[in-house]
Amino acid sequence: MRRVSTSPHSLFDNASGPMFPNIVKHDLRSDDLRRPSTPIQEMSTDATPSPPSSPKAPSTDSPSPTPSSIFEDRTPLSGLPSRKSVRKPGHLRSQSHSAFVLEDGPSDQTISELAQLKKKAHRYNIAMVSDFFYPNMGGVEMHLYQLSQCLIRRGNKVIIVTHYYGKRKGIRYLTNGLKVYYLPITPIYNQSSFPTLYSQYPLLRKILIREQIDIVHCHQAFSTLGHECIILARIMGMKTVFTDHSLFGFADASGIIMNKVLKFSLSDISHVICVSHTSKENTVLRASLDPRIVSVIPNAVDSTDFVPNPSLRDPTKITVVVLSRLVYRKGVDLLITVIPEICRRFENIHFVIGGDGPKGLDLEEMREKNQLHDRVELLGAVKHADVHDVLCRGQIFVNCSLTEAFCIAIVEAATCGLSVISTKVGGVPEVLPSHLIRLCKPNPKDLIDKLTEAISTVKSVDPYAVHNEVKEMYSWDTVAERTEKVYDRISTTDRLSLIDRLRK
Repeated sequence: MRRVSTSPHSLFDNASGPMFPNIVKHDLRSDDLRRPSTPIQEMSTDATPSPPSSPKAPSTDSPSPTPSSIFEDRTPLSGLPSRKSVRKPGHLRSQSHSAFVLEDGPSDQTISELAQLKKKAHRYNIAMVSDFFYPNMGGVEMHLYQLSQCLIRRGNKVIIVTHYYGKRKGIRYLTNGLKVYYLPITPIYNQSSFPTLYSQYPLLRKILIREQIDIVHCHQAFSTLGHECIILARIMGMKTVFTDHSLFGFADASGIIMNKVLKFSLSDISHVICVSHTSKENTVLRASLDPRIVSVIPNAVDSTDFVPNPSLRDPTKITVVVLSRLVYRKGVDLLITVIPEICRRFENIHFVIGGDGPKGLDLEEMREKNQLHDRVELLGAVKHADVHDVLCRGQIFVNCSLTEAFCIAIVEAATCGLSVISTKVGGVPEVLPSHLIRLCKPNPKDLIDKLTEAISTVKSVDPYAVHNEVKEMYSWDTVAERTEKVYDRISTTDRLSLIDRLRK
């Protein structure tokens, strides 16, 4: 019988502690991932592994059972040849936990059959890596989840790698078998993990090898875990993709530091995806990238989750909805100046503000100072499941951001049939056509004028017509299809030599 691995070099071995409880471990064999799963039987932990046997005729005995593991995808492949037909004198054997040695080499026919079977089972094995994922909610987190679900439906195998969130540690499975690794890495600021560069390599390497990853796809420039995984994946010879969701400046201290980090980690990247053309120009300049390896694939919205529901509106009021993080970058100071003036001009205006952040205290002070408790409703943090109901309460949606690469919130609002007003910054002008959005300069006077104009014409807006138009523009299936084309492109490129990589 094969022995259970007790190697001290693996961070997953003997992990029966609080991080990874009740997990079965065993050494990784290449043929374990290519045959149907078998029942778990008692295994010996004392026996030593036998050396490779000399070439002989295939045995007629049934193969010994293999322990299943929570770290492996054990889905049987239909039409898979039996182990006896694959295991021959030149078969691929495991000599250690992570190193594979090819003895004599399998026949060309065997290689071709296995490649075809793998292609039928999964087009690509993809690892999505980011510090930002559920239960934390935001645009990046929703992008990760929706894109992964669509790629799984298109026949790919997708896993997500992130740091732990509270008690959510170890491995979890989401809808459609989406496998999420919540690693024992502590976040230090705004859910970003502590940058260590090399200390997480054994853990990440174990995951990439066990899952037989072909492509590592990292998200968001602030994700230190993503940058570290990009560097490791390139060392291991894997293809890498990076998606940038934000815009950064060139003069402030945080922008200068982040641009240096981005230039270093993306120097050997296979391809970069940006969510708008403005974001592409920004990323190319910040990271000194070749524009030919940068593509633009926008965000999207699930139109089945955001359907107009006029019955939730108060017919006696005109409700203005604001949903964002209450931070300086989202223009909360601009909103604090605008709300009292709009309430003074219109008696039937009601503001609903959802979100939390350091600027929430300033909003409460404004409401107290102007005695607007009955006209300004502060919801605090809003769960994603409740976003639809909050949006459908209003007729107008306001986005006051001072910088924005795409702003998925205005797409969700338009899909719910709201009139959209937004500051003309970053990639916002690319998101919706001019007849569905009113753009203003990021100053109080222009925002008040556009909001006054929207209030006077709000009754003429057909929410279902707006919903149907936006539904045809944005779809996660389209985003997944375009992302797959990027994977196809980088998969056909030749691997660069070490000298060529160092020259980059």
